[in-house]
Amino acid sequence: MLRVATFNVNGIRATQRRGFDDWLRRREVDVAALQEVRCPVPLLPSGAFADYHLAYDAGQLAGRNGVAVLTREQPAAIRSWGAGVLVRAPGDAHVELSEPAESGPLARELKAFATEGRYLEVDLADQPLTVASLYLPEGGLPAELQVPGRMREAPDGGAKFERKMRFLAGFARHLTRARRTALASGREFLVMGDFNVARSRQDLKNWRTSNRSEGFLPQEREWFDSILSPRSLVDVQRALHPDVDGPYSWWSWLGNAFTNDTGWRIDYHLASPRLAKVARSAVTDREPTASERLSDHAAVVVDYDL
Repeated sequence: MLRVATFNVNGIRATQRRGFDDWLRRREVDVAALQEVRCPVPLLPSGAFADYHLAYDAGQLAGRNGVAVLTREQPAAIRSWGAGVLVRAPGDAHVELSEPAESGPLARELKAFATEGRYLEVDLADQPLTVASLYLPEGGLPAELQVPGRMREAPDGGAKFERKMRFLAGFARHLTRARRTALASGREFLVMGDFNVARSRQDLKNWRTSNRSEGFLPQEREWFDSILSPRSLVDVQRALHPDVDGPYSWWSWLGNAFTNDTGWRIDYHLASPRLAKVARSAVTDREPTASERLSDHAAVVVDYDL
């Protein structure tokens, strides 16, 4: 059995102080995809990744983004969008960056994101599987939905929304190529991470009032539907739990959102069909109380019978 997790840690240093090390040891995952590591390479906390091999693209935006993949064995290959990546063995204190192989010609829409620390993929050495970690842009509202005084931020004319839509357009093509490349080399494909989109009404608590909110806009949900099919990629957790609401994986820090389970499911395992068919369980590691939270996200852990 291969246990695989995706976890937006919302800052590895803060999450480690809250108990990330204990979670990693207790869950005994074989592979973990992390998002929003948000830490310069020289400041990575000592011992945070236990006995795992680390591949980490910190990006070039100070204090933002950053994706990583933890594996039991040294990966057979590591690919990025062109930025330098830290590759470190367990106990290795070195901080030099390596130049991994690029993940193929980058879609033109993604070139503006190449140094932001948003995507990293590895080929496992001990399983015929390619694993990717993704942190998709949060986005914003289209211009026609922006009302001054009713927004958390100043209106931007739809700039963040358009930027996210450009990412989605390029990433759809990237996923197709990455999946086909993996299959052509005899590997299954799994992309995990924070997609910053709730797919359907089942995936957020207050869906009735969220149709005009970023992350649940019709354009975003249509895009998500377009990348899924029985022959391309499968939402593993929803396939295993088709009739439940959630389970949610993100809750605001504000108010009683966590206590009341007023959340969103925005963290996913999307697997090639043959891999999805051998998924045996999918669990969201929601902490018992708000005071025990490690992050504003919860890890999504899936067991694959390989």
